[in-house]
Amino acid sequence: MSRVKRLISFEGIEGSGKSTQVKLLGDYLATKGNKVLTTLEPGGTQIGAKIRKLLLEPQNHMDPLTELILYYASRAQHVREVIYPAILRNTVVITDRFTDSTVAYQGYARGIDLSIIHALDEIVVPDLKPFLTFLLDLDVEEGLRRNRHAQKEDRFELETLEFHTRVRQGFIQIAAGEPERIKIIDASRSTEDVSREVIRIIEESWH
Repeated sequence: MSRVKRLISFEGIEGSGKSTQVKLLGDYLATKGNKVLTTLEPGGTQIGAKIRKLLLEPQNHMDPLTELILYYASRAQHVREVIYPAILRNTVVITDRFTDSTVAYQGYARGIDLSIIHALDEIVVPDLKPFLTFLLDLDVEEGLRRNRHAQKEDRFELETLEFHTRVRQGFIQIAAGEPERIKIIDASRSTEDVSREVIRIIEESWH
């Protein structure tokens, strides 16, 4: 699967600051004259927003395979309705989560065979891989503490510490396999310091 120059993703555990960094990078690239679209998964479309609600509402208990298929249903709509058209318009797309999150959460943490996830990738996003992925790495307990402080609570927030630890370890393993694409950034630092490192990497890698 080839990397797409105008697609950038942010990944990380809960509370790592992805949404903030997506906005900051989008603002920065816009000041450089780029057309920019920021988006998120699950979601990004009207149908995706409904699926997101199903996936995140704490009262919705679901089988891991149901969860996986719902994520790919949202992604199928997202890439065809939003991401592909934007890239064809020479717009830079920055997404808060993409396929790496599925591998980390549903694969490494839930225990779904990675071959199933990769097969779904071949169906849903056969030719769409981010050119750059920023993995905002953070201690699991710190990330959950940040989200509690922000009064954020969803179905994943209620998972065990062990679950979130498996997610973090999954992300690190994914990054180890693709160091050119995935850049690990220490997200325990200030928002400004993280943003400066993201921009430095963009300037060095994106030309």
